[in-house]
Amino acid sequence: MKRTGLDELNAVVAVAAHRSFRAAAAALGLSPSALSHAISALEQRMGVRLFHRTTRSVALSAAGEQFLSRVQPALRDIAAAMESVNQFRDTPTGTLRINLSLGAARMLLVPVVLRFLARYPEMQVDLVSNDRMVDIVAEGFDAGIRQLDAVPQDMIAVPCTPDLRFAVVASPQYWQGRAKPRTPGDLLSHTCIRARLPSGAPYRWEFEKHGEAVSIDVPGPLTLSQWELMVEAALHGVGVAYASEWSVAAHLAAGRLERVLEDWTPPFPGLALYYPGHRHVPAGLRAFVEVVREVMREA
Repeated sequence: MKRTGLDELNAVVAVAAHRSFRAAAAALGLSPSALSHAISALEQRMGVRLFHRTTRSVALSAAGEQFLSRVQPALRDIAAAMESVNQFRDTPTGTLRINLSLGAARMLLVPVVLRFLARYPEMQVDLVSNDRMVDIVAEGFDAGIRQLDAVPQDMIAVPCTPDLRFAVVASPQYWQGRAKPRTPGDLLSHTCIRARLPSGAPYRWEFEKHGEAVSIDVPGPLTLSQWELMVEAALHGVGVAYASEWSVAAHLAAGRLERVLEDWTPPFPGLALYYPGHRHVPAGLRAFVEVVREVMREA
């Protein structure tokens, strides 16, 4: 039987993690058809089917599960062995794969990621942005970035932003002739730009003051799933938006938006870089952590 290459083994791991040839192909930088052909060729050479495929789903077969249980740890050991050679280099090299939300990517791209790449030109950073929490180990990421209190407890967490806050904002033209809300309940008489969670459920705006927590299902004709679109709609006078303070800071400073209910939006834990502590930490990730800590010291 022809020897199986590392690329094919990594392909099996990716398809198993994503349960989708299209998603796995995107993660590997391949076309879905090329990935499918590679897996099919491997199955033919091995004489077993590793995956059950339908038009809607991909799942490991019994043989595939057993194969993956042996291959995945071996690939991790090989990656760790190759990475260990980096300690003999003056600068780290390789690719750092990080999973994070789109908002986190916007916040950290310039202060952290671009500084890291400028300092370590032989490194590459692959940022994969989505709003769902993923198992970074199972899906082949070196690290993740999420809100600190959402980080799994078995991970090492490194804060990469100060505490965050939400802001309730609207344009000056929207507020003109309208009474600004003094309590969250006053929002029920305003036109609001509603938010939808990744699950598809509408997001209830959350407030707290002196230990009193309130969540409001605000009214409004427009519902959006992207925070930047909500800010854009607010800038055009559509209604009141509930967005991260960071995303509207420049608009508030320039007077394009005006804030209300500030005393009802206390700070909450910021973002944290996290990674598993039970395995070898690549040199590139260690260097990235140092940049994160440096940026935090400057904040």
